[in-house]
Order: sequence, then structure tokens, then C-alpha cells
Amino acid sequence: MTADIRVRNLVKHYQVADREGGLRASLRSVVRRRHRVVRAVDDISFDVEPGEIVGFLGPNGAGKTTALKLLSGLLHPTSGEATVLGFTPWGRRREFLSQITLIMGQRQQLYWDLPALDTFLVNKAVFGLEDAAYEAQLDQLVNLLELEELLTKPVRQLSLGERMKAELAAGLLHRPRVLFLDEPTIGVDVTMQQRIRDFVTRYNAATGATVLLTSHYMADMKALAERVVVIDHGKLLYDGPLAGLVDRYAPHKTITLHLERSVDRADVSVYGEVVDADDLQVRIRTEKAKAAAVTARMLAELPVADLSVEDPPLEYVIDQVFRRRDS
Repeated sequence: MTADIRVRNLVKHYQVADREGGLRASLRSVVRRRHRVVRAVDDISFDVEPGEIVGFLGPNGAGKTTALKLLSGLLHPTSGEATVLGFTPWGRRREFLSQITLIMGQRQQLYWDLPALDTFLVNKAVFGLEDAAYEAQLDQLVNLLELEELLTKPVRQLSLGERMKAELAAGLLHRPRVLFLDEPTIGVDVTMQQRIRDFVTRYNAATGATVLLTSHYMADMKALAERVVVIDHGKLLYDGPLAGLVDRYAPHKTITLHLERSVDRADVSVYGEVVDADDLQVRIRTEKAKAAAVTARMLAELPVADLSVEDPPLEYVIDQVFRRRDS
């Protein structure tokens, strides 16, 4: 099977002016300007197969949005190769653009003073959609996103969550085969975040669309992406299953104890690292390989009322990834 997205040694470097503050530095920069190179994307390679939903993780400034702009044809690379659906993105051929979409949570394509439906009609004309195809896709999107009451309201009167749903509909009217979603849930409340996640899941199942998704919300990744690509400072750090990321960068379990009576901290520290202790509740971190044996010992030796064993939160795992990168 041919990958929908194929990236090989992709590089995007920027040269930016660099100077100190102050009048003297400003005058000096007129005749002798200094520059530095920003390595936004630095030799990354990966594939995304048809129908996959892949999470694209990294801190602010890691290069995620730059990579999406390269893959959607908005930027030209410094070097390297990429194909999306067999096309070179920055060639921006009509056949390519009609099969992809880039939806950015921090950017708006809707006309502010007009109803969202007017933007939809503009997009219908831009993509040359037949009336029947447009109506069928619009009906599907309205049902999936619960948009019926929002279509005729001016965009400026919509809440942030309502605008994000309308943005998704506007970007998907032409039924793209590849979706680049950049922070689609940013700024919206937790209820709307879940609705958007549910929509992406249903849309992927219904259409088989390939999705490359960036987000700072770990709940998005856990709900949508079985596989993640992690980059930092433009470099690829990890490409594989989300569960494998936890195994690789956080090889321990957290055991939470609810005790029938208080015990000394020293009495529980023999079982592992005590993360916190509060009267009758204690949390202990131990190696995954030892978790079963440690749990059995605690049940036998401590006054345990209840006990739970968990993997560390994904936020903690990601923090460990970037700490190791910087160390």
C-alpha cells in the first residue's frame, strides 16, 4: 500500500535578523546586520498510511505547524522531499489542493460579518462542486457537527466552539482525502473538545480520510491517535505507537494506596519512590517490571483499604521526552 503522506529528510530553515535592543544597536544594524538560522524543520522522515490518524506532538516552536504548512503546500522546503497523495505539495497543483485541507484552530477562513453558509457557498464555487455533491456533503457535516441552527447566524455571533465546528465544515465540504488539523480544539471548553474529537473519529470512519493532527491537549491524542510523531527543535524524536512512548520514556507505574490507618512514610518508602503522602492516601512510583510483586507485598504487609495501579499521565511522559532532549 502506498503511503498517503511520505516525508524524506525534510528541512526548512529560516534566516532571521538578530540584534540587541537600544538605539546604538539599531544604528549598527543598518550597516552591519547580523543573522541567525532558525531550524524550524530539521531532517525529518516519516510515512502516514491511508486512513491513519497520526498525532504530531511537540512544544511551542518545535516545528509542527511549519511541517504542516510544508505538507499542505504553503511553504517551500530548504531541502528534502515530500509527497501527499503522490503530489509534491509545494507544486500546488489543483488536483492536489482539491484533495487536502489545512484547518488551523488559531486562524479563521469564515467571513466575520456573514453567516457561515455564505462561506460554504464560496468554497463550493472555489472547488467547483456540483450541486448534488455539495448538498450531500453539507447535510452529512451538519448532522455530524450539529450545525443546523448555526448556518444562518453571522459568524461574529457564534461562540468559539461554534466557530470551530463551522471551520471544520468549511474545510471539509470538498470531501478531502487528507486532513491537516493544527490545534483544532484550542481554546474551546472541554465539552466542545470532546465533540470535536468525536466528529474527527466519525468522519475518519465514514470517509477513510487520512489525518495528521497537532494538539497541546493530551486528551486529543489519547482519544484519536494510536500512533504519534514527536518533534522538538525541528528534529524527530519518536515515531511509533502512543503506548510505546509511555514504555520508552516513563518505564514505571504509579500505585495509589488508600489505607485503613496512618503509617509512617518510612514504612512505605521501602516499596518505591513516595510521590506524595496525605494521611490515609499514599502514591508510590515503582518500575513496571516490579509493579506486580510490589503490589502483592503491600497488600500483604500494609493496612490497605483500596489500591489502584496506573501508567503515568501522558503529560508527564511528554515532559520527560523534552527534558531528555534538552539534557
